[in-house]
Amino acid sequence: MTDEVDEYGFSTRGVRAGVRRTEQGEQSEPIFTTSSFVFGSAEQAAARFSGAEPGNVYSRFTNPTVNAFERRLAALEGGERCVATSSGMAAILTACLGLLKAGDHVICAHGVFGNTALLFGNYLGRFGIETSFVSLTELAAWESALRPNTRLLFVETPANPLAQIADIAALAALAHRHGCLLAVDNTVCTAALQRPLALGADIVVLSATKYIDGQGRCIGGAIVGSEALVGREVYGALRTTGACLSPFNAWVFLKGLETLAVRMRAHSANAQHLAEWLGRQSVVRQVYYAGLPEHPQSELARRQQSGFGGLLAFELEGGRAEAWRFINAVKLISVTANLGDTKSSITHPATTTHGRLTAEAREAAGIREGLVRIAAGLEDVEDLMADLKRGFAAL
Repeated sequence: MTDEVDEYGFSTRGVRAGVRRTEQGEQSEPIFTTSSFVFGSAEQAAARFSGAEPGNVYSRFTNPTVNAFERRLAALEGGERCVATSSGMAAILTACLGLLKAGDHVICAHGVFGNTALLFGNYLGRFGIETSFVSLTELAAWESALRPNTRLLFVETPANPLAQIADIAALAALAHRHGCLLAVDNTVCTAALQRPLALGADIVVLSATKYIDGQGRCIGGAIVGSEALVGREVYGALRTTGACLSPFNAWVFLKGLETLAVRMRAHSANAQHLAEWLGRQSVVRQVYYAGLPEHPQSELARRQQSGFGGLLAFELEGGRAEAWRFINAVKLISVTANLGDTKSSITHPATTTHGRLTAEAREAAGIREGLVRIAAGLEDVEDLMADLKRGFAAL
């Protein structure tokens, strides 16, 4: 199959897009485990290094397996170009290195993944890039935070762990009116459930470690967007700084994309069932899942997503002690901070994924001590509910 895949559906692209079969005629994509590539002459080497001739140079920035994954993910997200990275955080950092400079200003949503908040709030600030944090859902707060030097708006939607939903089209319109870029972290939905570029976003970043892998095996990330932004600016940063994806991990992600659509539907179905069931438990103060009609952005989620994803959270009355007692009582669900796995997981965000934030930052993001996060896997939902009953019994 060629790269001309626009006429095909999402699942077909997930299985077929991006691959250029070698002369060996393989059915399954090969892994090119090589650091370097041989040139036919000194002249060809010079042409490859200068970019005058396309082709492989060095696996830090050109590898056939990595390129196949990039082409397939770009086809699914609806972008012109994808750059794969060594992790999801490396994707955000590489995008920032390619698109920002000292003196620029960033607006980031409260409630993004804890390390994302630390990257913008602490580390980029050391290099003269200032970040303001605002409410994810209040458009007026974003507009009020704009400055003449604002270059980037960054949002994660649905947000981890509270499943808050940002209005991507409205944020894109705001950004473009003021000459800014909008970057959307699409990790929780993936292109199977949401396509931010089609809604006006300029950049999509995601952690391929999560649902793209789908089985908790590898670390990786990706940036998707236009040829001008991602193909030149971001790719140039990756080529120089070296936060590259390994060929083996790229191959795992490439195979993961083949089943992404069917898995995301199953994750969403399990999460919906659990969210509804948790909402009926008397000791649960609140359930956070956009698939529930009482969720404040449920209607917005239905407009811009084709499903609600596998991530949900709920809050217990008794704070950290009760949350830990609940988590410690489960037997089937894995106590781990990863998500996107076939195996369901449970964690306490205030002391894990968001534990390095200040207490004030956690409060602003709504990450309270009684909050428990679940990433619904692909087990039988009846078994998951039976396991969660152990947690409630422990209370």
